[in-house]
Amino acid sequence: MNEQTNKPAKASVVQIAKAVLFAFMGIRKKSDLEHDAATLTPAQVIIGGIIGAILFVFGVMLIVRLVVS
Repeated sequence: MNEQTNKPAKASVVQIAKAVLFAFMGIRKKSDLEHDAATLTPAQVIIGGIIGAILFVFGVMLIVRLVVS
């Protein structure tokens, strides 16, 4: 926590992407989970999850097109 304002520090884009990626895979250390819970807001997680899902779908579509063609 930030001692000056008693609010948790905001998470960076890299931290959000990392949390979403590990959530998609289903693996995470408890200490990292607790840190994410303290720094990430629900809106950040939702937006990160939507972006991650879109990238996943486009990635699968790209792989399928490469294999089929």
